[in-house]
Amino acid sequence: MNHFEFRDGVMHAEDIPLPRIAEEIGTPVYVYSRATLERHAQAFRDGLKDVPKKHLAFAIKCNPNLGVLRVLARQGYGADVVSGGELERALAAGMAPEDIVFSGVGKTRAELAQGLDRGIGQFNIEHEPEGVALAKIALAKEMTAPAVLRVNPDVDAGTHAKISTGKADNKFGVGIDVAPEIFGRLAALPGLNMRGIAVHIGSQLTSLAPLEAAFTRVGQLVAELRAAGHSITHVDLGGGLGVPYKADDNPPSPAEYGAMVARVTKDWDVTLMFEPGRVIAGNTGVLLTEVLWVKPGATSPFVIVDAAMNDLARPALYDAYHDFVAVKPTGETMTASIVGPVCETGDTFARDRVTDKVGEGDLAVFRTAGAYGATMASTYNSRSLVPEVLVDGDRYVVVADRITAGTIMAAERVPDWID
Repeated sequence: MNHFEFRDGVMHAEDIPLPRIAEEIGTPVYVYSRATLERHAQAFRDGLKDVPKKHLAFAIKCNPNLGVLRVLARQGYGADVVSGGELERALAAGMAPEDIVFSGVGKTRAELAQGLDRGIGQFNIEHEPEGVALAKIALAKEMTAPAVLRVNPDVDAGTHAKISTGKADNKFGVGIDVAPEIFGRLAALPGLNMRGIAVHIGSQLTSLAPLEAAFTRVGQLVAELRAAGHSITHVDLGGGLGVPYKADDNPPSPAEYGAMVARVTKDWDVTLMFEPGRVIAGNTGVLLTEVLWVKPGATSPFVIVDAAMNDLARPALYDAYHDFVAVKPTGETMTASIVGPVCETGDTFARDRVTDKVGEGDLAVFRTAGAYGATMASTYNSRSLVPEVLVDGDRYVVVADRITAGTIMAAERVPDWID
């Protein structure tokens, strides 16, 4: 459920008609619903009601907007970060340092030191040299770093290849078969408190079977490590739960996911850590856009909108589907290709799709754009960075400004030695 609904034939974000935002802020613009964000945050927590010890860390990479993060901090969420910049965002949004988990396969030594200095709650170590480096940095600071070892269970998540992270040929984690030896060596290092295991097999999973297979393997590893004398108190199960991008999509609910987790992990006696992202933020946002032109095409017309691949990259990157809906639908439909103004054929949101009939000047939205939307935006073709708006009932505020080409050029320099 989300709070983008039609009232008197006009789409609203909570109590705000979208044409008002378009008129006052301009398009394209991301629009987020606070009520939806809070509802999804609570639904995920409720789904884990049978998990006695848990820690929730929102995956900041999917939507790092400070307004969004502040809402989630007030919901009791910590943060899963993958860079020093995301770490600073989490802190700026009011998330407690001890509730921050530092993931990511390419942490620099400076970022490891930053995490220690900020007092974060956990480092997810991706490979043995990283753990050795963290131990040395911590020892030099007379500190002990809380850490877990990320394992790769070689499970096919059944998702798009570019967002799969748990197969043997993916870059993440260490092979689960060599994990006991690596864990033992790292646990012996002064400066590290190796307290558990982490796993994350991919994003936008639409079946629980791959997750259950991965978690079962992790449970076997936990038992093996304990048999070897290691104290295992935490297991990070990652994120990845999918959301419905199409009307007929039916991904597992947080309740179904939570029931599976409780069943598989009932004898582990650990604090389970979760890194939800898309399942919290995906349907909390839309990308509001205006139709510029409707141009005849060889098989169907091109609906050219003012949003582009630099604003919403997922369709160009993954052939991802986003529902395209008129803000004031007439009930008529058309078959069209939905494209943006960027000078790339890849700037295509949909091909020959049956959609609401729209014309020049009409407003429309790309739904389910609250995750991996604005965060992946760029200034390609010297286009402005898209603004973001957060709605709360009958009020809204711009939570990220439109950053224009002029502002971006002001940060550039022409060398004085060029005549």
